Amino acid sequence: MTSMFSVLAAALLGVTAVRANPSLSARQSITALTTSQIDYFTSYTWYASTAYCTASQTLAWNCGGRSNRGPVASGGDGDSVQYWYVGYDPSLDTVIVAHQGTNPDEFEADLTDADFFLTNVDSTLFPGISSDIEVHDGFADDQASTATEVLAAVQQTMSEYGTTSVTMVGHSLGAAISLLDSVYLPLWLPAGTTFKTVTYGLPRVGNQAFANYVDANLHLTHINNEEDPIPICPGRFLGFVHPSGEVHIEDSGEWASCAGQDNPSTQCIVGDVDYVWDGNLNNHDGPYNGVTMGC
Repeated sequence: MTSMFSVLAAALLGVTAVRANPSLSARQSITALTTSQIDYFTSYTWYASTAYCTASQTLAWNCGGRSNRGPVASGGDGDSVQYWYVGYDPSLDTVIVAHQGTNPDEFEADLTDADFFLTNVDSTLFPGISSDIEVHDGFADDQASTATEVLAAVQQTMSEYGTTSVTMVGHSLGAAISLLDSVYLPLWLPAGTTFKTVTYGLPRVGNQAFANYVDANLHLTHINNEEDPIPICPGRFLGFVHPSGEVHIEDSGEWASCAGQDNPSTQCIVGDVDYVWDGNLNNHDGPYNGVTMGC
């Protein structure tokens, strides 16, 4: 299992940064979400939170899930492989794919574990993807460990419920795995399938080419809470870039929609948290409109 604080450690080991000076265009590109727009995400937030439950709990659907249908499949051990589940939401008429994140309380022991780098995706799992696209090697390994099981479960669920919609959700490390699933699954599912991805506390996953591919091909919303430091890692100086689609929950409670990649406005995560040590890990688990991540 990839250590999320290995991401933080790299930023702590001799990294320098310059405070963002938001351009006028960046500041003008911020819009506030309405209450109804914020509430729209709540079902997805619960699904991301439920991914922290054990595989047996989610399969039995006795862990407080917010749907009247249980998962079709679940897996992982919460240690070497993150918990995951695939199910169906009849009210949304979509397959739900969810991956467990990492507990911030476990980060400290891994402060010195900064051995990660950008690598090409596995061409067997991602046929036809350009070699220009590179992703975090640990995130890639975690996604690959469950990819074929998740794909089979999604195919089964689509067939069983007659839906053509698939939604990926996740928090923290689970957000990174779900984003990679969001690139992987469309390569193997039928034409005409629609996809959506909603993540929380998403770290940077890949390089500029990856971010551009996500912007061109995915429907992504990644929600960041207040001064959470995880979304500013790994650092841009290492070649990592966030795709578009950020929503930043500000201290005031306003949800700001931040246009573009790594928007430098102080209303967005990059401008709000200059350095890792300026962040607050207590913000990582939420709350996200009243929902705190965890089983």
